[in-house]
This record gives sequence, structure tokens and C-alpha cells, in this order.
Amino acid sequence: MNANIALVDDDRHILTSVSIALESEGYTVSTYTDGADALRGIAAQPVDLVVLDIKMPRLDGMETLQKLRRTSNVPVIFLTSKDDEVDEVLGLKMGADDYVRKPFSQRLLIERVRAVLRRADGSQKVSEDAEQKMIRGQLVLDRSRHLCTWRGTSVTLTVTEFMLLQALAQRPGHVKSRDQLMDAAYDDNVYVDDRTIDSHIKRLRKKFKVIDPDFSSIETLYGIGYRYSEV
Repeated sequence: MNANIALVDDDRHILTSVSIALESEGYTVSTYTDGADALRGIAAQPVDLVVLDIKMPRLDGMETLQKLRRTSNVPVIFLTSKDDEVDEVLGLKMGADDYVRKPFSQRLLIERVRAVLRRADGSQKVSEDAEQKMIRGQLVLDRSRHLCTWRGTSVTLTVTEFMLLQALAQRPGHVKSRDQLMDAAYDDNVYVDDRTIDSHIKRLRKKFKVIDPDFSSIETLYGIGYRYSEV
């Protein structure tokens, strides 16, 4: 089944050109010129991915993402200007899965869309030969249903957060470098820098600390990477 994508941008030229490019790849695209309309549309008709501009009138991308995350973990790719480095980091902390800087080639955006959708699909597929439930101390990851619990309480994770946590928890006590975590969460043709991984890890910790203020299972080894400690 082809993926449904919500494209949100106040630039009608971008809406037209990008929607045509995505539809030529077989995707179904719904377009919105502001965040408020997008939220209403997504609530009425859920989608598989949101491509979201940061700077928009009425409700900007940050506010839209914040409201969206209250009810949905749908993957989100941010569109940012080349000078919005702070916004990129903040967006990742808030739960975006990836970002593409303007001006961008349509081919680059399509590759990022494919990569995020593959990760989302891979995190939900059931393998007949593989054990889908991972239990590490108080942590339970159910890969077939994309569910995570800590001490019996559900933790809502984005696709990228789930993939990173799964990579860390596979071998408790073993250090994962940022490069190894990038390989686990992103396709080979997608490059992200160290700060992107750090932002996702910070958001992961924050979500667990809401449930358990003493959560400390994701450890930082400065200059080396991260480690999951089973407790």
C-alpha cells in the first residue's frame, strides 16, 4: 500500500512542486498551507509521514509538532532554512525524525522520505524467525507493535527514538559510538551529525524521567558514545 504524506508549507510553489514529485513516486499527498489546517486534516485522515515547514503563519512548525505529538507518533521531517540550525536541534528534541534544509533538491527530499518510511515500516514488521519482544531489566520493547514500557508504564517513542533505544538495549553494558547509532537508526544514504544523535538521546532520557525521575539506564561516555545499563 502506498504511503500517505501530509505536506505542510506556506509557500504554494513548494507545495505544488514537491507534491508533484512525491506523487510521481507513488505517494498520496495532502497539502496544507499552515499548521492549524494540517492538524485538523491529520486528525480526520491519519497519514504515514508529515513533511513540515518550520516558519509558517498562524501556527509555526514547532507549535504544530508540539500539538501533533500529544496524539500521534507519526514520523515527521522538518523543512528548515539554511540559517535555522538552532531550530533543527530544537525540532529533534521535540520529536522530529529528520530535517532537510532549504533550498533542497527534490531528489534529496524523496530519499529522506523513503528512508524515514523504511525505518517506520521496519520497526513495525513482524519477523516469523526473530523474537520481537526485548526485555532488559525494567525495559520492554515490543518491536512487532512498536511498543515500549518502563516499569510497566508505556513510553511513547518516535520511530527514530525506538530504533536508537533498541540498538543500545541489544547489548547492555556495551558502548555504542554515535556512528554505530547512526547506522542503526538511519539508512546508508542519509547522513546526520553527532548533535542529531545527542538530541534524540536527550529526548529519550526526558521521556523516561517523566515516568521515573531516577532513570539512569542510558549512560554517556564522553568522547566515546552511549551505553545501556540493565537494571
